[in-house]
Amino acid sequence: MPVQTPSFEQAIAQATQLLDAQAAGALDGERLYRELAQLVSTANGARGFFVTFLPGRWAAADQVPEEVLAALRSAPELVAELMIKNLAMSTAMILAHRERGDEQAALGSDQVARRSAALIGQLKIEPLTRHLEQLRRALTTGEGDYATFLQRWGYGSEQREAISRAVAELSIPGR
Repeated sequence: MPVQTPSFEQAIAQATQLLDAQAAGALDGERLYRELAQLVSTANGARGFFVTFLPGRWAAADQVPEEVLAALRSAPELVAELMIKNLAMSTAMILAHRERGDEQAALGSDQVARRSAALIGQLKIEPLTRHLEQLRRALTTGEGDYATFLQRWGYGSEQREAISRAVAELSIPGR
């Protein structure tokens, strides 16, 4: 039976249900792993999970269960790209929110950036190193796979410097 691709909105709803059930103790580790691995196997599913999980209210976002890590490792390429982009975007948004005087939103982006950096360090998947190098290259030379990403979001020099610092501070085993 093929994996059904959820819409982004369906993925957000499914991620919320999974995380609520896990937090309530109503979901055993094996089922959490299976359902989350299936969800993150698609682009919409992975995006929906991260947009729910990283800014979310669940303790699991700060103390990531091994079942969640294992499920994320089951889609290494997709997860690596999204984690690097989440780190870059949330880091840049801290500055953008502060420039607009929205400290509450800046704190939310800071939480996502901290959780993203911590999760990147815990995942220990090979594609992370490659994606980090590609982002680093785009930040320093303006070329490469992440150059378009940085341009599309219109990140200025201050935001790019903040992203560079966040990348430099990462603790990646084997890097």
